[in-house]
Amino acid sequence: MAEFNLPANSRIKKGKTVKAEGATNTQTFQVYRWNPDDGENPRMDTFEVDMDTCGPMVLDALIKIKNEMDSTLTFRRSCREGVCGSCAMNMNGENGLACTTAIDKKAKSIAVTPLPHREVIKDLVPDLTDFYAQYASIKPWMQTQTPAPTKERLQSKEDREKLDGLYECILCACCSTSCPSYWWNSDRYLGPAILLQSYRWLIDSRDENTGDRLDDLEDPFRLYRCHTIMNCANACPKGLNPAKAIAEIKKMMVERRD
Repeated sequence: MAEFNLPANSRIKKGKTVKAEGATNTQTFQVYRWNPDDGENPRMDTFEVDMDTCGPMVLDALIKIKNEMDSTLTFRRSCREGVCGSCAMNMNGENGLACTTAIDKKAKSIAVTPLPHREVIKDLVPDLTDFYAQYASIKPWMQTQTPAPTKERLQSKEDREKLDGLYECILCACCSTSCPSYWWNSDRYLGPAILLQSYRWLIDSRDENTGDRLDDLEDPFRLYRCHTIMNCANACPKGLNPAKAIAEIKKMMVERRD
């Protein structure tokens, strides 16, 4: 008989509650916790954060929790400027960057969990090993056959503008981990982030390996699992549209067959 429940050791349990003693202006955060070394089930710990001594972003609250309430809390962060993509996580059901996601003071509580459909290394840290391997597989660098010029490879203003909306991707994985097609086929489907990065090189007028790049994508799964659900565009913290880039790649595939 089919089993639709989570395995017993995967069921999330209620964790501890840490209050902000003496604080009058608080916000509640429910934070996903899991330690691979203790053999325990994952849990949701509850923290009451004093908002009078906390910055405005979710990352500010997480840093405050780690510094003042529970030093064992584990998460990635770096630039705090929405540039590095390190602090990508799921907040109240939406993927985003903790450093650029404002704390919703109207919310009863804010649930913070790792990016969905990724194995968890610890707490809020997902395993993105496969994601980065897929990125390496598209050879994300300029490939040329002609001799290198003495100074630089020139590009017209119009060709340079074609890269807008592509080069800004910070590989935070918010879009890929919001994509149902990537959830079910992440071992073969490259996903929206990697395909957007692939199109960035396909459309670059200075790159001279377009044919081989398209050959590498000519596969029932690597490219064609996209069903234009548009979760990727909704989730992107940089306002990019990976679905449009994927559609353009498909268009290039058709045009070269004519």
